[in-house]
Amino acid sequence: MIASRRSAGRTVALVLGVLAIVASACTGPQAIDPPKPGEGATICGNARPGPAEPPSGAVIVDPGVTGDLTTATNRNPRGTTFWLAPGVHTLGPGQYDQVAPKDGSRYVGAPGAVLDGDDRNRYAFTGKAAGVTITHLTVRNFVPPVNEGVVNHDSGNGWTIAHNTLIDNTGAAMMAGSRQRIIGNCVKNNGQYGLNAFQAGNQLHDILLRDNEFVGNNTDDLENQIPGCGCTGAMKFWSVDGADIAGNWIHHNHGPGIWADTNNNDFLIENNLIEHNDGAAIIYETSYNAIIRDNALRGNNWAAGREFAIRADNFPVAALYISESGGEPRVPARTGKIEVYRNTFKNNWSGITLWENADRFCNSPANTSRGICTLLVDTPRRCARPEIATAPLYDDCRWKTQRVDIHHNRFLLDPEVVGCRVLCARMAVVANFGTFPGWSPYRGDEVREAITEEQRNRWHHNDYRGPWTFSAYDTNISISFTQWRAAPYLQDTGSTFVPVSE
Repeated sequence: MIASRRSAGRTVALVLGVLAIVASACTGPQAIDPPKPGEGATICGNARPGPAEPPSGAVIVDPGVTGDLTTATNRNPRGTTFWLAPGVHTLGPGQYDQVAPKDGSRYVGAPGAVLDGDDRNRYAFTGKAAGVTITHLTVRNFVPPVNEGVVNHDSGNGWTIAHNTLIDNTGAAMMAGSRQRIIGNCVKNNGQYGLNAFQAGNQLHDILLRDNEFVGNNTDDLENQIPGCGCTGAMKFWSVDGADIAGNWIHHNHGPGIWADTNNNDFLIENNLIEHNDGAAIIYETSYNAIIRDNALRGNNWAAGREFAIRADNFPVAALYISESGGEPRVPARTGKIEVYRNTFKNNWSGITLWENADRFCNSPANTSRGICTLLVDTPRRCARPEIATAPLYDDCRWKTQRVDIHHNRFLLDPEVVGCRVLCARMAVVANFGTFPGWSPYRGDEVREAITEEQRNRWHHNDYRGPWTFSAYDTNISISFTQWRAAPYLQDTGSTFVPVSE
C-alpha cells in the first residue's frame, strides 16, 4: 500500500528504447587531460634511492650469495638492520624459499638493490613478526597464489613499507596488518592486487597509505578468469577499522581503484588523483562511515561501463559506487555519515551510485559474504524468522545505504570524450524489488522506498556540467534535474546544472 501511494506521486520518465541503441551509441574512448605537474604521487621511475653505504651496525647482505638474506635473518636477533648491497638478490630454487623477519627487523636496500623471486619463489617476506620495516627495495617476479601476497604475506602488525618498487608479481604485491604504514611506494603491474588488506579472523585497524603510485595492477584479469569473484583492483580492504588513503596516484589499473568490501569503517580518502582505471574509482561496499573529499576522479570506469552498455544492462555503474554502505553513529568513527565533498569528477563513466540490494542481508543466502553479519549483530543466526521481522533486528540485520551526504562536488562530463551518448552520465539512488529468500522481511518495495526517501541520502550544493540524468527508486527510471529536485526526491538543493560541458 505504501509503495502504491508513493509511486503514484512520482513524475518520472521511463527509459524506453534506450537499451536497444546503447551498443551503437558507444564508441571508442578518447584521451582526456593528463595529470598536471605536481598532481598525484609520481613514484614509479622516480623512486627515492636508499643509502649508498650500510647504516651503522647493519648486517651487509651479498647479492652474489643465493639465500644470503634468509641466512642472515635467521642468524641475527630481533631488531637487526639488514642492508642489501646493490645487485639482484635471490632466495633459492624452492617455491617456499622466503624470508621470515623477526620483531623489529629492518631491511634497507642500497641503490639498485633488487629482490627477485625468479618466477619460482612464492613469497618474499612472511610470518607474524611485528614492527618490521622494508625500504628502498625493488621486489619483483614472485608468484603467490590468488588472494595471497608477496610482502607481509601473513599480515603481521606494525609493518612499514616505504619507498619500494613492488612490480611484476602475481597475486597481491603486499598484504596488510594493523598499524601498517605504506608510504612512497611504486606498486605496478602486479597480477591481482597492489594491496590486499586482510587478516584472517581479525578486524584490522589503523592503516595508512600516503603518497604511493598504484598503476597497472590486475594484469591477470582475474574477474574474467573467476567471474563474480570481486577479487581485483589496485587495492582491496576487508574488515578494516580506520584507514587513511591520502595523496596517492591510482591510475590505469585493470579494475577498480580503491575497493573497501565487507565491514570496513572509518575511512578517510582525500587528496588522491584516481584516473583511467577500468572499473570504478572507488567502491565502498557493505561498510560504514567514511569521508571522501578533495579527490580528483578522471576517466574512470570506461571499460566496465561500456561492458554493461554493450550487453544492454542498464544498471548504473559509476565512478563512485556505494553499495549497502552508510553512516552509522553506533559504530565509532570520525563521522557518523558517508561524506562526499569537494571532489572533482571529470569524464568518468557516470558519477555516483547509491545502491542497496534488498536480498543481501545477514544470514541471507543472497549475501555473498557468507557467514558474515553486520557490525550491529554478533550472531548471524539471529537474523531469521521470527526475530528478524521485529526491532531491532529488522534494521540491524541489513547493511544500509543511509546517511550519505554528497555536497560541493563538481561533476563534468563531455560525452564526446567518454565516447558514449547514453547511460554514461547518471546519478542514482536505487534498489531492487526484494524477492529472496521467502522468509525475508524485505520483500517487495520496502528497501526501494527506504533508500530513496527514508534513509537520509542527500545531494546538495553540487555543480553539474554536461548531459546528466538521474535515477531514483528503480534502475529503469530516468528523471531530469528538475524532477530530481522536486517532490518526492527533493535532491540537489542549492546545486547548479548546465546541460553542456564547459
